[in-house]
Amino acid sequence: MRHISSFFDFFWRNKMKILEWFGLALFLGCVFVAFLFIYYSKDLPSPEALSDLFVPESTKILDRTETVVLYDIHGEQKRTVVSYEDMADYVRWATIVAEDDQFYHHMGLDIRGIARAVVTNLKGGGISQGGSTLTQQFIKNAFLTSERTFPRKIKEAILAIELELKYSKDEILMLYLNQVPYGNSAYGTEAAAQTYFDKSAKDITIAESAILAALPNAPSYYNANREDLLVRQKNILNKMLSLGYITEEEHTEAINEEIEFQPIASFIQAPHFVIEVKQYLENKYGPSYVQQAGLRVVTTLDKTVQEAAEEAVDERANYNIRNFNAHNASLVAIDPYTGHILAMVGSRDYFGKSEPEGCTSGRACLFDPQVNISTSPQQPGSSFKPFAYAQAFKKGYTPDTLVFDVLTEFNPNCSSSANQEKEDSGLNCYHPRNYDLQYFGKITLKEALAQSRNVPAVKVLYLAGINDTIKLANEMGIESLQESSRYGLSLVLGGGDVTLLEETSAFGVFAARGERNPATMILRVQDKNGKILEEHTKNSQQVLEKNIADQINHILSINDYRSRVFGEQNSLVIPGLSVAVKTGTTQDYRDAWTVGYTPSIAAGVWVGNNNNATMYQAPGSQAAAPIWNSFMRKVYQKKSVESSEFKGRGSYFSLPSINNERSFIRPMVEKTNKPVLDGVMTGYHNILHYISLNNPLGDNPNNPNSNPQYKNWEDAVRNWAILNNLDSDTETDERDFTDEEIPTEIVGPFIVSYLSPSKRSFSEEETMFLDIQINSNNPLEKSFVYLNGEEILRNTYSNTGIYSVKITKNISLQDLQKNNSHQILVEVFDTLTNTGKSSFIFKIE
Repeated sequence: MRHISSFFDFFWRNKMKILEWFGLALFLGCVFVAFLFIYYSKDLPSPEALSDLFVPESTKILDRTETVVLYDIHGEQKRTVVSYEDMADYVRWATIVAEDDQFYHHMGLDIRGIARAVVTNLKGGGISQGGSTLTQQFIKNAFLTSERTFPRKIKEAILAIELELKYSKDEILMLYLNQVPYGNSAYGTEAAAQTYFDKSAKDITIAESAILAALPNAPSYYNANREDLLVRQKNILNKMLSLGYITEEEHTEAINEEIEFQPIASFIQAPHFVIEVKQYLENKYGPSYVQQAGLRVVTTLDKTVQEAAEEAVDERANYNIRNFNAHNASLVAIDPYTGHILAMVGSRDYFGKSEPEGCTSGRACLFDPQVNISTSPQQPGSSFKPFAYAQAFKKGYTPDTLVFDVLTEFNPNCSSSANQEKEDSGLNCYHPRNYDLQYFGKITLKEALAQSRNVPAVKVLYLAGINDTIKLANEMGIESLQESSRYGLSLVLGGGDVTLLEETSAFGVFAARGERNPATMILRVQDKNGKILEEHTKNSQQVLEKNIADQINHILSINDYRSRVFGEQNSLVIPGLSVAVKTGTTQDYRDAWTVGYTPSIAAGVWVGNNNNATMYQAPGSQAAAPIWNSFMRKVYQKKSVESSEFKGRGSYFSLPSINNERSFIRPMVEKTNKPVLDGVMTGYHNILHYISLNNPLGDNPNNPNSNPQYKNWEDAVRNWAILNNLDSDTETDERDFTDEEIPTEIVGPFIVSYLSPSKRSFSEEETMFLDIQINSNNPLEKSFVYLNGEEILRNTYSNTGIYSVKITKNISLQDLQKNNSHQILVEVFDTLTNTGKSSFIFKIE
């Protein structure tokens, strides 16, 4: 209280002097503002010249050669000026609610909005918010640019006040509504109503009015993301109700109205790519400026590569629909050494119809053509595995490091009995299966990655560290994975959503031997006078050691490593071209991926359904890989004619032969006393028996059992050794089938399971019931069954969609020699010329 009293005493004693200083400050402030207005208004146009000044010029989006116009943003501009009476009241109300709800209560400037924007900008350290009124927006669109600078805002304010003094509010509103861009080359509300709803602006409904009011904020984005457009529409309708523009009944009717959009006819090439470019430009420069300023935008897109991508996707579309119930596909191609996006196919047919016909836009559709899948997060399945392996190699593990591919429980709170399909109540036990339900036992990391074994991959992620793997993936370009606490060991099997564009760009880091070049769409932007507004410069960063990238390149490019599972002939091989490639398949076959690369191009393919519906047993190797393979062949066939550089960059990518793979082992590992890291494992213990998780290159752990994963991993290895009749002194993969065991053999890309008979000895009076299940990674062509070398059954499969068959036959044993061994041999062929033979021996007693 004493301080307050002292302040008032000081004020009354000096009130005249304080008032003089205050008055002087106010006067100087007014002089300064007047000076700013005079200075910035001297070269501004007069509002009376509106119709003469507004002369929009076409903005052109070009390919990288500058010879192909991908899109002329208003080359087919539609504009129809209408009067106040020829426009529905709802259109005006919805626009005011969406853009400036104080429109009728200010003189061109919203002081509260400006103050709010100033506070926001000061906090952000830049100009991110402008507090613009509808009048200011019209001025900006008609007279000025969208650059966010203080001089431009002052000019905008001056003209806004002049405009408010010259015209009535309704006249200003009509000027705005007849000029504002709504996307798809529609300028003004009348053209927009015709474009989107095929009706006049005076006839559109309240719900349709809210749609139009929502669009000018970001036309390209909302046209490509109809779900978000509908969310913004509902927000506008809610605000119209709260401000009294519509009644409760009208609001309910509008909210429930199903919007029927007219198909948009447009002259556009590489549409999803162009929309991404257009959206970027609008976010940076403003929609009106982009659509009217006569910009010349040179993009990174290569028309030849784009055509190859579109052809590859289109060729396989009907096959995937018919055989896999896979209605959509997306493909992205990037130059790893520049980050240039060379091709982008966001869906198999941008101008196609949604499937099933009449479905509402969004997740309800199997196929929604205008959704850009390449920028929409999806689960990547096993295509994410290379990032975990790369991080493991960084920590000292090598391609020859051994782990066990055996069914393993990974929740330490669950006993290894969970491996036998038993779940401990409420514990979230986690024991992932390999996709073929088979387990190979002891396996090297290079084989495990190439053959896409799930159990070893989960072990590798644990060894590499979830946080460290996510950090590496982020550094390589996968930005969707944030908040590492959200993810568990299932991440390595595709448990975190990423975009196809991100993952393709990240695989490009492997192709560029650890060099990261962020994906980019634009090479140069010039204004109509030739002034360069922005220009791409290479921004490289070494995020992965070259020898680590080379190890991944080597593993993913050697067909011998993966042929045990995929066969010698598969869609991951391109004769005469060194390629590295990885497939991915998510749970229940909801997503199929293939991402692969050469030093000149990284390409990713996604196949699936927009609504995440399950496909019919469509692994990445069958649904996505053929598209990727076809695309790469087409690109190199076309580019070998156009550019020697494209193919020439692959000189160092001739990866070492299998016999020379030791050159990729990290020298620091070879000098350690960790034999398991170099591929030597004595006895039968899990890798944690030899490795300290926090220091894999250090001494053996004194108490490996202290690791929470150790017990379950060790139990799984011991169970495998017992099942295979192995002990610590013997290493043999031979096994004697007992009467209780059902043999299953993996031969190349085939899995041959003998469901019956389960025993191996018969009496001569018996009839053997043969029941064999054959699963293939490729379409099946034919199969044979032989008894002691004599053919007893032959099947051919004409439908190329057959990947799984069952063979049954009753075999009389009366003519077979007693007390002798006899052989059943199964031979199977696929359409890629792979063949496999599997047999079992039985006796007649």
